[in-house]
Amino acid sequence: MMKQSVFVYIEIGEQNRVADVSLELLTKGRLLADELGVMLECICIGSGLDGIESQVMPYGVDRVHVFDDPRLFPYTSLPHTAAVVKLFREENPQICLMGATVVGRDLGPRVSSALHSGLTADCTQLEIDDFDMKVKVGDEFVNRHFDSQLMQIRPAFGGSIIATIVNPEHRPQMATVRDGVMRKEIRDAAYRGEVIRHDVGEYTCDSDFVVRVLDRYVEEAKHNLKGANIVVAGGYGVGSKEGFDLLFALAHELHAEVGASRAAVDAGWVDHDRQIGQTGVTVRPKVYIACGISGAIQHIAGMKDSGIIISINNDPNAPINQIADYNICGSIEEVLPKFIKYYKLK
Repeated sequence: MMKQSVFVYIEIGEQNRVADVSLELLTKGRLLADELGVMLECICIGSGLDGIESQVMPYGVDRVHVFDDPRLFPYTSLPHTAAVVKLFREENPQICLMGATVVGRDLGPRVSSALHSGLTADCTQLEIDDFDMKVKVGDEFVNRHFDSQLMQIRPAFGGSIIATIVNPEHRPQMATVRDGVMRKEIRDAAYRGEVIRHDVGEYTCDSDFVVRVLDRYVEEAKHNLKGANIVVAGGYGVGSKEGFDLLFALAHELHAEVGASRAAVDAGWVDHDRQIGQTGVTVRPKVYIACGISGAIQHIAGMKDSGIIISINNDPNAPINQIADYNICGSIEEVLPKFIKYYKLK
């Protein structure tokens, strides 16, 4: 009988720290599990994982499946895939969520292919709902009703439409979600679930460890764009790489981080790791200052949940002005020096 649990694959980084995207997915997974009336379970695969449950259980996890072996960190494709696939064949989950990270984008397709299930990448929204569809029975199409399906919502065709993807007949329903898209929220600091420690040898074979990582180089992030309270972001309207100097100057006075639209990144004015939007970082600062950003749907997807949005643009009809709380009509060269001068005097 199908157990119908919601599973989250936990991505584990340096010092066995659980990635924020996994905690965000646990928060969403708990809501989905509550709506379905099932358990929330997660998979932790790595080395030296004693006490790993303390990082995930406060998010409402009912079961933590632990695979602990020195050969399982850092991540390599074959053993992680083997462990997840066999576990899923035993547990028959209804839903599996993974981060749309380098690891998730490698592991997700491997697992879904092995289980002949669907996978929707880069979802921006996940909901439970009923729906009807026509299915072919013999030579005829008949209406069929499906209860409590996962609605996997994501932009398509370059963000010009929003697609809702449903996988009614194959399990698990799998989706990946980018870092920062979902909110991270502890359910109960004292929440206690069950910890199941699996024998790695029963889920993998020697050939799964044919690839070994001999050396690694880990570079710390240069900035904390996702966690910043204030973000000053520039678009193609900034005009040049030198134009971004004004944004960095303002960010310095405000103790803010600098972000950019894809157009500014593609022009080579700032590094890619500062890109905000559908193909970049998702941010939720208290204040978002958009400088010379037109407001394409792909960019808005990455910042629309900001507390206060200030748009500085010499085009009064720019699409971003429709979602901004305050619109300043003027050029970057006119407006930003006044901002900088004011805050220098504060």
